[in-house]
Amino acid sequence: MGHHADTGVRQVARAATLVMALFIVSRILGLVRQMAVGAMFGTGRDLDACLNAARIPEMIFMVITGGALGSAFIPTFADYLMKGDRAGAWRLASAVTNLTLIVLLVASGLTAYLAPPLVRGLLAPGFDAPQQALTVELLRLMLISPIVFGVSGIVMGILNAYQHFLLPALAPSIYNLSIIGGVLLLGPVIGVRGMAWGMVVGSALHLLVQLPALRRYGARYVPTLGLRDPGVREVGRLMLPRMLGTAITQLNFVVNNSLATLIGEGAVSAINYAFLVMLLPQGIFAQAVGTAAFPTFAVQAASGEKDRMRETLTAILRVVFFLCLPATVGLIVLGRPLVGLLFERGAFHEASSEAVTWALSFYALGLVGHAGLEIVARAFYALHDTATPVLVGGQAMVLNVLLSLALPPLFRQAGWPPHAGLALANSVAALLELAVLLALIRRRIGGMGGRGMRQSMFKASLASLAMGGVLYGWLNTWPGANTLIVGGGGVVLGVLVYAAVAFVLRVEELAGVYNLFKRRSSEMTHWR
Repeated sequence: MGHHADTGVRQVARAATLVMALFIVSRILGLVRQMAVGAMFGTGRDLDACLNAARIPEMIFMVITGGALGSAFIPTFADYLMKGDRAGAWRLASAVTNLTLIVLLVASGLTAYLAPPLVRGLLAPGFDAPQQALTVELLRLMLISPIVFGVSGIVMGILNAYQHFLLPALAPSIYNLSIIGGVLLLGPVIGVRGMAWGMVVGSALHLLVQLPALRRYGARYVPTLGLRDPGVREVGRLMLPRMLGTAITQLNFVVNNSLATLIGEGAVSAINYAFLVMLLPQGIFAQAVGTAAFPTFAVQAASGEKDRMRETLTAILRVVFFLCLPATVGLIVLGRPLVGLLFERGAFHEASSEAVTWALSFYALGLVGHAGLEIVARAFYALHDTATPVLVGGQAMVLNVLLSLALPPLFRQAGWPPHAGLALANSVAALLELAVLLALIRRRIGGMGGRGMRQSMFKASLASLAMGGVLYGWLNTWPGANTLIVGGGGVVLGVLVYAAVAFVLRVEELAGVYNLFKRRSSEMTHWR
């Protein structure tokens, strides 16, 4: 790689290491949150209701703001900053905030009014009347969260555009702590309503923890909607296709949960626990790198430096795949002891562990797909192309829904838990979506590392399979042993074996990952 590409990679690496460290903290707290939820509620009816209720507020936030706003707002805001137009940048931020609040208030209000028919017809057709009534109550309470998260997402975008990652990366940890507090302190008194209140309070804390940094950059609020502002129109133009794609994605989650309510009690909880466990490595390795890489991609694209962008993107993908391939194998082989170690206590029994493990095994197959999408989609957004990933994502989600309808009955016939079919549908769709987007981005930026990428993937796959073989033997060595020994010890053994085999195979990314943490750990106190 050339000097400029190295500079881009180092810039991303510097930010990514900080973000990754805080993402690890956030994901660990997310696991602690799920452990607390599992111990308190298991995979029972009330938790099923709470998780289904949370889907619509999450959908409102993600569709109207969420990733759509970030992917459109950051490049446009960054363009103003590059031109030295700070007043225009803050006018843009103010207008986008005002418009977002108006839309979110209307959407949340309408949803609260229509909650009963939404729950009966779409969210939870398989629930009985009392469970549906609880779902309606929780849904109306949780609708406060997307309004607050909408503003928080804009603040996060502003800080990321300034290459400030500390407080935005810290905010999810504060959110998780709030939910943990709601579960542990209020759960024994008011049940799952305590978890719902934890989510609402957590959304407010998610915003408040970021606000102090705005003063550092001279934030100025302007009471305007900016409907004629070119920057606001550009954000809207970039957002609309992504909103459509996000709506399809979120609707898919709603459909999966809705189908899970028809499978039986605990199915909704099982697929949610499993998906969150799969997201642990995805968040640590891919989401952190993608968040840090996006502003760098945006600058490289704005400067017309496609060669630098191509080399930066290729290097990042190779590292992400190098880390996610062994995680996939590890989650499949060690799934049962890991689920037992994390959740099996209190109201979370062995039957719950088995149900979650089945779903986790099939979700893990799609880990590389989900991780790669975090990176490749951001490369398209940096090129001001939100339409391509949305069109491809929309097709993938249609496939996901079709497979979600087809696979559970097939799993039932095979004697497998039908909810695991929903997990496999998700994984197949994610992998195909990534394959198509990789083919398309290659054309846009003139290649994707070619032989080097293929060699890296092949060697990482060999090392992962070798690790999987060793871990399978490890499981048979400790039949019926404590989950801490089998699961926790297996993770340590897996990391050591994978690193050793990668070293023997001379996988370049091994040295890169080692140097990344060795070099950057000494600098963390100097970062913003």
